[in-house]
Amino acid sequence: MFVCVCNGITECQIRAAIEDGASTVQELSARLGVASGCGCCSEFAADLISAARQSDTHAVPAGIPA
Repeated sequence: MFVCVCNGITECQIRAAIEDGASTVQELSARLGVASGCGCCSEFAADLISAARQSDTHAVPAGIPA
């Protein structure tokens, strides 16, 4: 699904950038161009970041058996 129509950026691209370390909308903008046009996608991008943070807090740390 396209999230940033202005720059043709998909949800998959945003999720990949978050997995690669982007932790703010500003970082997503620098890496991908998210929210650098009209800005309508910035709230959804922020929601994706928040969801990733929440899932990380529930993850089992590396080296510990699940």
